[in-house]
Amino acid sequence: MQVLLKRSQAKRDIECAVCGQGFRLYWERTSPEERETMQAIIRGELIRHHDNRGSGNEAHPEAPFNLPEWSGEHQFSGAALLGGYSGLHRVAPASRK
Repeated sequence: MQVLLKRSQAKRDIECAVCGQGFRLYWERTSPEERETMQAIIRGELIRHHDNRGSGNEAHPEAPFNLPEWSGEHQFSGAALLGGYSGLHRVAPASRK
């Protein structure tokens, strides 16, 4: 299962226990049990961001990021696509005359 995290001040699905930075979560399709397990993993990863990067919110990436890590562009991850955060938009075909 993959989750896309995007920094958010207004609406927060989860917060870093070290600095309080909030994040929106964009999930692949999962069960509630899988989400609960993944939230524990996410909290641990957010804490690990601070290992060598300080105690402020600068320890977290500014751009959206995936957990587990994704080597491609974030907007093409399964979590981003299914969560509606892909930035991709369907374009209607041009009408034929």
